[in-house]
Amino acid sequence: MKRPRPPSPPSISAAAKPPLSPPPTPILKQKLQRTGAPKWLPLKLTQTELTLPLTFPTGQTFRWKQTGPVQYSGSIGPHLVSLRQRPGDETVSYCLHRSATSPNAAELALLDFLNAEISLAELWSDFEMKDPRFGEVARHLRGARVLRQDPLECLIQFLCSSNNNIARITKMVDFVSSLGLYLGEVEGFEFHQFPSLERLSRVSEDELRKAGFGYRAKYITGTVSALQSKPGGGDEWLLSLRKLDLQDAIAALCTLPGVGPKVAACIALFSLDQHSAIPVDTHVWQIATRYLVPDLAGAKLTNKLCSRVAEAFVSKYGEYAGWAQTLLFIAELPAQKALLQSFSQPIQLVKSAEKKK
Repeated sequence: MKRPRPPSPPSISAAAKPPLSPPPTPILKQKLQRTGAPKWLPLKLTQTELTLPLTFPTGQTFRWKQTGPVQYSGSIGPHLVSLRQRPGDETVSYCLHRSATSPNAAELALLDFLNAEISLAELWSDFEMKDPRFGEVARHLRGARVLRQDPLECLIQFLCSSNNNIARITKMVDFVSSLGLYLGEVEGFEFHQFPSLERLSRVSEDELRKAGFGYRAKYITGTVSALQSKPGGGDEWLLSLRKLDLQDAIAALCTLPGVGPKVAACIALFSLDQHSAIPVDTHVWQIATRYLVPDLAGAKLTNKLCSRVAEAFVSKYGEYAGWAQTLLFIAELPAQKALLQSFSQPIQLVKSAEKKK
C-alpha cells in the first residue's frame, strides 16, 4: 500500500480582531522568501490519487480555503501553497507562493501532508474485494485522501469543532491561525503559519472567550498548558503518539482537557498515522447501522456502541479502515452529493447497492 515516505519536513477572521499581542517581529518576516511570479508545477499525483473537492472541504482541516475553481490554498509549516485541478490535466498542480526554506523542502512537506506514499488505487481495490458496495461508491469518489497534518494544528482545530458548526469552527480556527507568522495573501484570503505552543500559551482563556470561543476557551488553554508540561515538550509528545498502538494513542489524547473519544479518533486518523481510527458521529453511526451492524439500528449512540462501530469497520476493511470510513462519510455530505450530480449514476450509491441484494 505504501511508497517510501519522503523525509520529514523541518520540524475568528472578522473585520475587527481583539488585540492579543504584538504582531510577529520584522526579523521573522525577513526570513520568508517570496518565490516570484506564481509558477504551477505538476505534483506527481494523478486525479485518481487526489481529488481536491473530495479532500479539503470534508471536515479534515478548517485552514485551507477555496481560492479558485477546483483550487485550494493553505499553509504547511512555513510554506504557503496552492493546489489546483483543471479539466484535461492528468496530474494535480501546485504553486509555492512563499517559503522560509527551499522549494524542494516545500514539495517534500506538501507530499508528506498529503500522505502521498499511500496508494489509493491499491487501497480501493482491497476495499472493493472486501465489500462490493464500496466499489460502487469509490468509482465516483476516487481521489478522496486522508491528510497527514501537524498534530498540534490538528488537535487545536478539533478542540474548536466540539458541538459546533462549520462556519463557526472556521472562524475560530482562523482566529487562532492569525496569531501565527503572516505568510501572505491568495485571492483575498490571508494565510499564517500555525502558531507555536509558546505563542498559544500567551493567549488567555478570557481573550478566547471574548473572541467567541465560549466553553472551548478553557479546553484550549488547558490543553496548551498540559502540553507544555510534557517531558521533552508538547510537540515531541504529540509526535511520539504516532509510534503507539491506536488504543494507547487514543487514551493518551483523552488525558488532555476537552478531548473525548471522537475528537481523539479524528486527531489520530488525520495527524498521527493511526489509519484504523474511526471517528464515530451521527453520519458514521447511520452508515454503520445500515450496513455493518444493522442489529443496532434504533439504539442510542453511546461510547460503548462507538467502540463496537469502530470494531465493525476494522473487521470489514482492515488496518486502513479509517480511509474507508472517510470515503463513506464524504459520500453522505451534502456538498459532495451536489458535486456528484454531474455523474450519470445516482448519488445514493451505497443505498442502491444494498437494494440490489
